[in-house]
Amino acid sequence: MTPELQKYYEERFSMMATEGWSDLITDIDAMIAALNSISGIENEKQLHFKRGELSILLWLKTLQEASAKTYEDLQLETRV
Repeated sequence: MTPELQKYYEERFSMMATEGWSDLITDIDAMIAALNSISGIENEKQLHFKRGELSILLWLKTLQEASAKTYEDLQLETRV
């Protein structure tokens, strides 16, 4: 792993260890719960928009886990 990539992940994990990140994830959970319903959708355009919103929120919600997995995989590749 390059030093730049190492720094990238260290900075990301540092950010995710903050109370602010935890608060953001709590807010995201509430937003997902509020958006994860088809009631009130009047047309296909609204459906696609809502799907996009949920997609972004789910990406943010899983970012920490995905980052940790990728970082672990990169470390294993470096050791081989």
